[in-house]
Amino acid sequence: MSLTQLAESRLFDGRQLKFEHFANTLSCKMQFSVYLPPQAETQKVPALYWLSGLTCTDENFSVKAGAQRVAAELGIALIIPDTSPRGELVANDPAYDLGQGAGFYVNATEAPWTAHYRMYDYISRELPAILPVALPLTQVKSISGHSMGGHGALVLALRQPAAYRSVSAFSPICQPSQCDWGRKAFSAYLGDTVTDWLEYDASALLSKATMVPPMLVDQGDKDQFYPAQLRTEALIDAAASSGAKVDIRFQRGYDHSYYFISSFIEEHLRFHARYLFE
Repeated sequence: MSLTQLAESRLFDGRQLKFEHFANTLSCKMQFSVYLPPQAETQKVPALYWLSGLTCTDENFSVKAGAQRVAAELGIALIIPDTSPRGELVANDPAYDLGQGAGFYVNATEAPWTAHYRMYDYISRELPAILPVALPLTQVKSISGHSMGGHGALVLALRQPAAYRSVSAFSPICQPSQCDWGRKAFSAYLGDTVTDWLEYDASALLSKATMVPPMLVDQGDKDQFYPAQLRTEALIDAAASSGAKVDIRFQRGYDHSYYFISSFIEEHLRFHARYLFE
């Protein structure tokens, strides 16, 4: 598998990169962004995977979050995939919350989505297999995300707790099986069997989890999608049910935007660094 480099910029003595490749799990070309800190010039470094939200590409976090300064200090690579398969032959929907830009980090089982929409496998299997070979990365990784991507980060870490040193999320969709965004996407991608949905529902997974990576969740109390779409209290209840030690914080006055993410991304990166360098 070969990566085609599309762009490179110098940033805090590291490199902000953009790549394209053919994704076998998705059966289409994909683009993703990577920040390599200056330490990667002389040694392999651990990685934080960032999963973005509805309508985003790999560039939203790279441009808006301001994460690279702290990543450069800490020596952490940032891996920023796109949010769905894309292309003329990839199924789509006119709505913003289904189809391209709205992959929900699941493996679709229903037509026409199943041909390409296997974002769970892409994030959990394909990228971690190819990137440490192509780039100066160790096998050590953590995961984070926002909104739909926060949902994805929590689900991947809860389903594969040994694969990630830590997990964090901003404004995650905590109980997609019980909110409009999730019900719409899951019924399309996974069909009408609700038990299948629960395999991608962070609250359902956490409620029965016996192993949970260190977890940090931030939610703004002025978020326009809270509580109806995000259902943070369901995650709190799930943690209480399983006895998991999860740090779920409400931040006063913050909304759903990248202003919120950029305000707390340094804390999240330092949180992950404690575990990435153990």
